[in-house]
Amino acid sequence: MKGIAEWLASIGLEEYAQRFADNAVDLSVVPDLTEQDLKDLGVLLGHRRKMLELRVLRPTSGRAAKHRDELARQFNSRCTY
Repeated sequence: MKGIAEWLASIGLEEYAQRFADNAVDLSVVPDLTEQDLKDLGVLLGHRRKMLELRVLRPTSGRAAKHRDELARQFNSRCTY
């Protein structure tokens, strides 16, 4: 699970690398993690917020990307500039 460890280290949260590895959480799972998932892993509140915010910035694929894109379309269709 080197990829997840590197990602966590890059955002200053390397102390969670072993917890993620112990729970088979790798980079392919990150886009689908919920706040409850992170809480269940023992991630502190401030760190959960940081992870949830930063994971949006990393490229996603599959279900999470489709959901994000649909939400963006819905938001943009309701905005008037």
